[in-house]
Amino acid sequence: MKRLLTGLCLWLVGQAAVCAGGIEFKGVRLWAAPDHTRVVFDTSGSVTHNIFSLQNPDRLVIDVKSARVAKSLDTKQVSGGIVKGVRAAQNKKDTLRIVLDLKQAAKPQTLSLKPNDQYGHRLVIDLYDADGTGNKTVSKTASKPTSRAASQPATQTARPVQVKTAAPTQARDLVIAIDAGHGGEDPGAIGRRGTREKTVVLAIARQLAELIRKEPGMRPVLIREGDYYIGLRQRIDKARKHNADLFISIHADAFRDHRARGSSVFVLSRRGASSEMARWIAAKENAADLAGGVSLDDKDDVLAGVLLDLSQSASIAASHEVASNMLGELKRLGKTHKTSVQRAGFVVLKSPDIPSILVETAFISNPDEENKLRSKQHQAKLAKAMLSGVRDYFDNHPPPGTLRVARKHTIKSGDTLSDIAAAYQVSLNSLRGFNSLKSDTLRVGDTLRIPPLRGS
Repeated sequence: MKRLLTGLCLWLVGQAAVCAGGIEFKGVRLWAAPDHTRVVFDTSGSVTHNIFSLQNPDRLVIDVKSARVAKSLDTKQVSGGIVKGVRAAQNKKDTLRIVLDLKQAAKPQTLSLKPNDQYGHRLVIDLYDADGTGNKTVSKTASKPTSRAASQPATQTARPVQVKTAAPTQARDLVIAIDAGHGGEDPGAIGRRGTREKTVVLAIARQLAELIRKEPGMRPVLIREGDYYIGLRQRIDKARKHNADLFISIHADAFRDHRARGSSVFVLSRRGASSEMARWIAAKENAADLAGGVSLDDKDDVLAGVLLDLSQSASIAASHEVASNMLGELKRLGKTHKTSVQRAGFVVLKSPDIPSILVETAFISNPDEENKLRSKQHQAKLAKAMLSGVRDYFDNHPPPGTLRVARKHTIKSGDTLSDIAAAYQVSLNSLRGFNSLKSDTLRVGDTLRIPPLRGS
């Protein structure tokens, strides 16, 4: 009993010391995203704070009661986005004042986060531009989609080749949304060598975007273009904003057993689809139009449910076919963790109108696979495998009105590859690449796909 009382007294003394010293602000980090700037403070406990803005010059002030600055807090090099600098000092005996010097007025949002596997207590401040223009980051991959006119092919050449008239007079690129998982404050899984999932998946996403950019009739949109975090539903919203035809979320798996290895591909589970349908129906007044211009805001719950179910069923079926193609390509690179497409309720897969897949490229917790994920050569192989899976699907199911709706030519006696290229006004190299030809030898009766023509 005496020992118990002694221990209790020591605990109370420790608690009193903590209370007397107050909450410590121990570290600070900043992440600049295209639409906001996030400032994160590491604290020794949860905080109570007041926040207000000042002008001329623009500043954001955070007053925290019963708090103090730890010796480890260094604010000198913290700047980026719309934040010019960070200052911290005792305003009153029991109040810590933090000042964010801003480049312009901002709308703040704050939240306190509890400890997790990576971090302790945190105070998070998200700063959005007051005029809604974000950090004014302009992306080459996030440009507004443009419509291109498909030129009429020539019908006569020096060597006559019978060609078909191109069906569409107006056509657009396929839009492939590429989502690098995690980012910013969320590093994702971490390998034994310290490799962060957020870093390697962004590298793979960028390589995939470059491959898609070179692919005739396709255009990439990177959901995350740098080291910052985007909310899971915001990722879906961005894909929908760009009218994406496919959403690919890229990740690297982890498991407590370091022997686990191999890639996996996921699509939305039926349970996940059902819960998402209920969510959309509940929020249908604020819901965006579904694909094809079908809106929910003027439909009763029964009809809205039917429309959503049809849209989701079609998206899941398409997702599964893309995923199967991609898993087949990944098998060529080595062992896969599962031999078939997996189903899960991941939030990023829940768009009811965009086919969506999630690729676990490898186990970053496996030392051998961690080393591969760090390799640019292996990242390129993964990106090429993903592109092949995407290409195979859209070759068989090109959406109407897209440049990927390929013209076809059936080989006849006397046809040569150069004559066919000239007849359809495409380059010989593009014709070879579009059909993955390793030689110019043609067989009568075979069918060639003709690359799309791009208007100015």
